[in-house]
Amino acid sequence: MFVHPMKSARGIAYDRAYASLQGLLHDREWLLVTPQGQFLTARDYPRMLLIEMDLIPGGMLIKAPGQNPIMAMTQVYQQSVATAVWKDAFTALHGDPHVDAWFSNYMGIACQLLWLGMKSTRTLVHSDIPLSFADGYPYLLINQASLEALNQDLATPVGLRHFRPNLVVTDALPYEEDDWSVIRIGEIEFEVAKPCTRCQMTTVNPDTGEFAEDNEPMRTLIRTRQLPEGICFGVNLVARSEGVLETGAKIEIIASRYSF
Repeated sequence: MFVHPMKSARGIAYDRAYASLQGLLHDREWLLVTPQGQFLTARDYPRMLLIEMDLIPGGMLIKAPGQNPIMAMTQVYQQSVATAVWKDAFTALHGDPHVDAWFSNYMGIACQLLWLGMKSTRTLVHSDIPLSFADGYPYLLINQASLEALNQDLATPVGLRHFRPNLVVTDALPYEEDDWSVIRIGEIEFEVAKPCTRCQMTTVNPDTGEFAEDNEPMRTLIRTRQLPEGICFGVNLVARSEGVLETGAKIEIIASRYSF
């Protein structure tokens, strides 16, 4: 399991985490934006992948290359401001100018840090389920066997972190997840909303923050993973219940899209 506290920043691996309808606890609850509220991601600023955010009581400890660590405390974030992620317009909370200056110095552009708040004002499309700063769905699942199959087609293998999943499953067939409709992991049931479409962000090396010169793995995905939804790898999930997830939990396929 991986929690990414800030959109496009480095994730944290967990063996045990609380899974809510909104996503894993603390996943994508911070967002970096321009002063006009335009969200920033590693698609345009790949060095964002080198930013580390560690959970501390009441906030986050933030670290990045060449910067002294700084703390962002949620109690400071009280000013409601307008922002958006893709086509979703909503409000989030702005607060600490010292943190803004820290990020502006690292990014080389004026920017601000926003906090989602205790309750998100954004909801999943056509639903009242709260949504974090994630692209469009609360969970992203990757099948380890699918990653291994992809790496057989690559001159230089890539890792899970290239795809920024929340959940990773093993002991499945390669790309078996394409057929899943409803699954249960431990005691929590998930609806498989759709295959996850991919972009150039997969070509950024998460250890260096640099784009791959050979455009991999995107070049291979374009050739091998063209689905009706687009170029896909992994699947987006919506939880039907809440509870604690632990690594090693059994996965059950409750329903599939196709029957033979």
